[in-house]
Amino acid sequence: MNQTIFNSFINTAHKLNKDFHITPLLYGSLGLEILTGIEFSPEDIDVLIPEVFLASQWDEFKTKMESDGYQLINLEEHEFVKDNYRIAFARFEELREFAGIDLEAIEIVNHEGTCYKLLNLEQYLKVYKRSSMDGYRKTKKNDKDANKIHLIETLLKK
Repeated sequence: MNQTIFNSFINTAHKLNKDFHITPLLYGSLGLEILTGIEFSPEDIDVLIPEVFLASQWDEFKTKMESDGYQLINLEEHEFVKDNYRIAFARFEELREFAGIDLEAIEIVNHEGTCYKLLNLEQYLKVYKRSSMDGYRKTKKNDKDANKIHLIETLLKK
């Protein structure tokens, strides 16, 4: 596991816990890597947070991130960079619409006092199956998504 990128996430999650009372959801390859212990070599950090912080409270959220050394590099994707790691924020509520996931059923992990949410294997399977139908991901990441779906299905059979 890439401990450095995970530590970067934990530092961000700690700030979100403290400054905004947000329990962020670690998403994407890094989240799946933490869940399974299988190396996926994530290149960025994908985080889901409540929509309000990406809408009506965006200016406050962005200002706080920038004061913590993050530089906004893509407003549309709510993507920042710090210490050579990209971190992108998306709406937590999207999971229900996008993949039919019960938001209340997502587990909370406590890592040395920092809390974050993490999908389980069944929830990740729903996400990757839905993502694999997306035009962009199908073209750019189809093998990766298909491999993750196969891996998750194999793990679920055990």
